[in-house]
Amino acid sequence: MNKVQVVSYVQESLPEAIEKLKKYLSFPTVSAQHKAIPETVDYVAHMIHEVGGETQVLDDLGGNPVIYACFAAGTEGDASKTLLYYNHYDVQPPEPFNEWNTEPFDPTVIDGKLYARGAADNKGDLVARLTAIQILQQKKGGLPCNIKFLIEGEEEIGSPNLEPYLRKYKELFAADACIWEFGGKDEAEHISMVAGIKGMAYLELTCVGADIDMHSSVGAYVDNAAWRLVQALASMKNQQNEILVEGFFDGIEEPTEDEKKVVSELPFSEEATAQLYGLKRPLITEAKGVDPREAMVFHPTMTICGLDSGYTGEGAKTVLPKNAKAKVDCRLVPGQDPQHILKCIENHLAKHGFTDISVTMINGQKAYRSDFHHPFVAHVLDSARDIYDKEPVLAPNAAGTGPMFIFGEELKLPVVSTGVGWVGCKVHAPNESIRLKDFEDGIAHMVVMLSGFANALSAQEKEIEA
Repeated sequence: MNKVQVVSYVQESLPEAIEKLKKYLSFPTVSAQHKAIPETVDYVAHMIHEVGGETQVLDDLGGNPVIYACFAAGTEGDASKTLLYYNHYDVQPPEPFNEWNTEPFDPTVIDGKLYARGAADNKGDLVARLTAIQILQQKKGGLPCNIKFLIEGEEEIGSPNLEPYLRKYKELFAADACIWEFGGKDEAEHISMVAGIKGMAYLELTCVGADIDMHSSVGAYVDNAAWRLVQALASMKNQQNEILVEGFFDGIEEPTEDEKKVVSELPFSEEATAQLYGLKRPLITEAKGVDPREAMVFHPTMTICGLDSGYTGEGAKTVLPKNAKAKVDCRLVPGQDPQHILKCIENHLAKHGFTDISVTMINGQKAYRSDFHHPFVAHVLDSARDIYDKEPVLAPNAAGTGPMFIFGEELKLPVVSTGVGWVGCKVHAPNESIRLKDFEDGIAHMVVMLSGFANALSAQEKEIEA
């Protein structure tokens, strides 16, 4: 199929795909709050069956079910080649509700954008991929290769139960290559892809100073849990945004010269970024003299995600809090280990006299970088060039986190992430959206990518044999 035919077929399928996506988005599938999991699993299985796929709902190892789906290659396709898609059906909590302009689970189209929680992360991508499969089946008489899906329901809480499923069902999910969950267009409207992902150590720090909140007047002689926690946090990162925890940087694998070159050529606009988020202060990389692109890809981070202590309601309530908690995430790069980070922070607190502050690991994942020189990666980029008006962009890894490490370790396959998002989609924030034109382009990209997938891998095999 040429580009004109692909675009025509996609436009023909678009109304049905949008309605299907709206229905999918109406499920409030918040894994952190244990909401709508069975209903969503049933609907995902229904969508797959509608397109001619087979499913297994795996739920024997705890946690929310993992959905396995399989579509067989058509009679004219290459049944020796298999592509795996990774998606998740769970979404982030929609709070704060008062900052949404529409209801988060009542999908609404305004000015060419579809607003709903999960539109970009990650429900829109799944529907785009299923629509591409449907187009190939209807217009080409079958699929050019085998296609599998692993669709989990705990990505937004750190995929705590995915690894045992992947290990037990490794053969079920075996494939030649993997398309990861997300992606989208950057500030300059280039489709942006990644071949890896950062890891994470997500921690909760807790300081308990008393059994009850007290009148603030006792602050004359009673220590304050909130101050203790703030001081402990301040000891881990200075005003120059340098992480001070001894051992934090142990084991980091230095990026290759190729990786450095690719990152140095990534598009980045400080002005556009400041405008996008309404930033009130300069980028922290400015004072460090560091390229923001290098920081985004190669540098680990330490971020306070939330603080909870005492009274935070309207007006005044003069209390000395009995306890204080902080959520802290550390984004990790290849070579760092989440458990080592936990131990380093515990040692740091003890060394600085904060033995009363406990640290709990909520989520730990290792970073992963696929081989971005693999022919599969080149094929995904080439197929994007056939559809998108601008040159695609590839980074060695994303700034965010997902369970890519265990895919690489268990399945030993190249991974590329691309999707239907855009720079203003507000993932994890109120008013999350996708643009319908990006949704349309994403479907077309998957049609073209799937059409040439088997041939691209076969060409690689012939080169190796030669």
